Amino acid sequence: MSSIGKLMKQAARIQRQMEEVQASLAARTVEATSGGGAVKVVATCNRLISSIKIDPQAVNPSDAQLLEDMILSAVNNALKQAEEISNSEMGKVTSGLSIPGLA
Repeated sequence: MSSIGKLMKQAARIQRQMEEVQASLAARTVEATSGGGAVKVVATCNRLISSIKIDPQAVNPSDAQLLEDMILSAVNNALKQAEEISNSEMGKVTSGLSIPGLA
């Protein structure tokens, strides 16, 4: 088989594997908390926030800035975890990819 044929076959296989990994990542979730658990964020590993839970005791109208900071922290932590998992899983698919001329 010609090297172009092998490359096309390899590209098709990798594309199928990437689609499978993407579907798997969409179903996989990570959870992050902040404020000692007062704010909990759940995100999918394809980097979408699926839920935010706030402990009612954390809601203090006179200190909205603290609550906003806790939400931001939890969201960023959840998205960071999701990105790390996503990069790891996608790296497994592309690790064996060898494209002539690229090193």
